[in-house]
Amino acid sequence: MKRIVFLALLAIAGRVAEGREAVALADSIKTDSIEGFRFTTVDSVAITSVKNQKNAGTCWSYSGMSFLESEALRKTGKVYDFSEMFVVENTYMDRADKAVRTHGDVSFSQGGSFADVFYCLSNYGLVPDAEMPAGAMYGDTLSNHKELSAMTDPLVKAAASATKLQFSPDGEALWKKAVRAVHEIYLGKIPASFTYDGKQYTPLTFAASTGLSADDYVSVTSFTHHPYSTGNNIGRGFIIEVQDNWRWAESLNLELDDMMRIIDEALANGYSVLWGGDVSEDGFTRDGLAVWPDLTAPDAPGQDQARWLKLDRKAKGEELTKRPLPQKEVTAESRQRGYDNFETGDDHGMHIFGTAKDQNGNRYYMVKNSWGKTGKYNGIWYMTPEFCRAKTMNFVVNKNAIPKDLRKKYGIK
Repeated sequence: MKRIVFLALLAIAGRVAEGREAVALADSIKTDSIEGFRFTTVDSVAITSVKNQKNAGTCWSYSGMSFLESEALRKTGKVYDFSEMFVVENTYMDRADKAVRTHGDVSFSQGGSFADVFYCLSNYGLVPDAEMPAGAMYGDTLSNHKELSAMTDPLVKAAASATKLQFSPDGEALWKKAVRAVHEIYLGKIPASFTYDGKQYTPLTFAASTGLSADDYVSVTSFTHHPYSTGNNIGRGFIIEVQDNWRWAESLNLELDDMMRIIDEALANGYSVLWGGDVSEDGFTRDGLAVWPDLTAPDAPGQDQARWLKLDRKAKGEELTKRPLPQKEVTAESRQRGYDNFETGDDHGMHIFGTAKDQNGNRYYMVKNSWGKTGKYNGIWYMTPEFCRAKTMNFVVNKNAIPKDLRKKYGIK
């Protein structure tokens, strides 16, 4: 995903010591207010501490690790802090390889998709954050990948444009050795083995010990430019056409109401959702709200068009989020139009872990972000279902969280 990266105010580092601390984080935000908003939690899945990706386009890894940490907590009762940088380094190398093999037709960048997270889980494993903490190689506790990218991007570009590549005596391309060496300098060296809670592991055996399996998860979306995954197309997905889906991973294509129903029923039954979508709209504020207001409603701001058009984005956001407003209807057609005209992209990845209501009874999803404990709710966002309907690119969920009738309808096994 193409990252929109913000400098967050605070970071949470280290492993959470007790399971009750993860549960307490969700409990601590049951009621709050922002410019006339008052939220009360309805359903909440246990989450781990809020992290900060800082100056790195790696929200796909941070949100992915947050999701897997909640899944491991649900399955085992244990609180884990998985290393985002382990996933990042393995993914960067794989993406560089594909960029070179396609002579640059696949982009090489800091972005990624959720497919990268689950590919890593299956093929490389996981490691505790203590083995590869962010920023440690340059004396920090947070990521800053600007210099890293400035070093590796030209290397990959040179290899992708070469007419013939050179290889070392051990059979590996020299450009790979060069890129890997830079990664190790800025991200840390991938451990062959390590000790965790008194036991010796490799990354693959550690991943297995958590009870997590990539086979348990499915990516779903809803667009009309491809057939739905039903009827003669049952069980078949499509490759979402965005640059950061460079693994060409498929997502099942569901009817819009069915896609939203999965989110609702998952949260109601103790499962969380790994969400990817667009956060470029004025209704996505930096203070913890994601709303899709209907500006044609009688009490909506901006009816004086001349005044409204003079407002900058920050001012618009403030107008849109002073109080709960009627939300705009989202249809399959309007959602598709947003994707087709480039208003909806794969900006950001976050972790949906609960539902809440405001003082008027309107529903919201509770979303854990990776910008540190920033905003009005210490790193938590409140997203209306309408925003989610309009701006979701895809999400990943445990297959067991999907209602049986929908699993049958879409051929989910």
